[in-house]
Amino acid sequence: MSELSNQKCEACRADAPKVTDQELAELMKMIPDWVPVPRDGIMQLEREFKFKNFKLAMAFANQVGELAEAEFHHPSILLEWGKVTVTWWTHKINGLHKNDFICAAKTDELLD
Repeated sequence: MSELSNQKCEACRADAPKVTDQELAELMKMIPDWVPVPRDGIMQLEREFKFKNFKLAMAFANQVGELAEAEFHHPSILLEWGKVTVTWWTHKINGLHKNDFICAAKTDELLD
């Protein structure tokens, strides 16, 4: 288990601080398969997961949904044949919060 995946998401307010560039660099080392992506001026974390078929991809997408409900932090989940793209960001602050990195690490562990 990674250090991040052992943590829980904290309730986030609209005035919560976004991660700094230095924090982003450090946190990215803990989730190397994720990519920070600016989309419409909002920094997001994204990773594509590949599967042998649609059924396996759908099962994984459902696991991500269960994780999101448990953490009360919800990503964008794109389900396609043999592929699931998960995108984490914090809507309230229009950017990245430590919660996004925690959830990305927990998403990675769903594959174990």
